[in-house]
Amino acid sequence: MTAAAATTVAPALAGAARRLAGHAAAAPPPTPPPVDIPRDPAREAARDELSRHIYHQNDPSVFTRVFDWLTARFDELLDRATSVAPGGAYGLALVLILAFALIIVLRLKLGPLRATAAGRRDALFTTESPRTAAEYRASADAHAARGAWDAAVQDRVRAIVRALEERAVLDPRPGRTAAEAAAEAGTRLPALAGPLLTAALMFDDVRYGGRPGTEDMDRVLRDLDHRCAATRPVHEPAPVTADRTPR
Repeated sequence: MTAAAATTVAPALAGAARRLAGHAAAAPPPTPPPVDIPRDPAREAARDELSRHIYHQNDPSVFTRVFDWLTARFDELLDRATSVAPGGAYGLALVLILAFALIIVLRLKLGPLRATAAGRRDALFTTESPRTAAEYRASADAHAARGAWDAAVQDRVRAIVRALEERAVLDPRPGRTAAEAAAEAGTRLPALAGPLLTAALMFDDVRYGGRPGTEDMDRVLRDLDHRCAATRPVHEPAPVTADRTPR
């Protein structure tokens, strides 16, 4: 090859080499093979990711969720009731109004609730240290002077029963209720059996039934206390035994 030909070929080869290098540099890198994650680890990874606090910042509170659940259950119950009640929603509303009106009428008719069975089992005397009838009368008088008629009525009944115990009309018995004391005293004081039962009902109504004590109650009980003191008890007849005298 002549010198002139060499001079012409060299620049051409250099340009071809540069173009090849440029194409090699512009070519993208080879794509890595896909990562195959098993199903269970993928599920655990997704659960861990979704449990992060950032995904739950706007979640409703526990109270809101409970309230929404209760509201949904109430709506379902209301839908079922309206589907069964005659007249649909209007019929159900009428039934509820009538039931509410009946409750009010019964409440007004019956008046204050009587004492419950559990309440009637409570002892008449609740203090640990025994008190005399005179002490209960003084306490009732003090309550009455302040207008505390609830306490006055209760202590007045206690004074009546304790006075009967002091006179041996009743045997002292811890745990006795007002109704039990009235029933036992009525057998010894038959003329006062009715008023004694009324006094026991007053005590139960005021103490357990929520009925407010009044000045009239205190006056009736005060009078009953005087009548009990002035009434002689009826002694039980002696048991009749067979005559075993030899004949």
